[in-house]
Amino acid sequence: MEDKNQVKVSDDTITRDVIKLSEPTGNIYESVVIMSKRSNQIAADLKKELSDKLNEFSNNSLVDTLEETFENREQIEISRYYEKLPKPTLTAIKEFQNGEIYWRKIES
Repeated sequence: MEDKNQVKVSDDTITRDVIKLSEPTGNIYESVVIMSKRSNQIAADLKKELSDKLNEFSNNSLVDTLEETFENREQIEISRYYEKLPKPTLTAIKEFQNGEIYWRKIES
């Protein structure tokens, strides 16, 4: 289940230098908006991926017992894998710091 596109992100709390975060855009607020939009993209992708994997296990029968739902080990393993992944905000910050995010400012 290892994803090649996942960025290595530390789980520890890190104090970030606001001035360094604002350097690429010249404005901390623009930097935060860029990182938050990227974070939303990552979260949406992860949610879709998880939903697709869990939908493989859903059966179309109307008679589902509670025991059958809780006994599916593969579903539990998949859910635990996604719970252990770094938060999308941490991934977006790391990508922003590494210069891996492309953005453009629309001039009016």
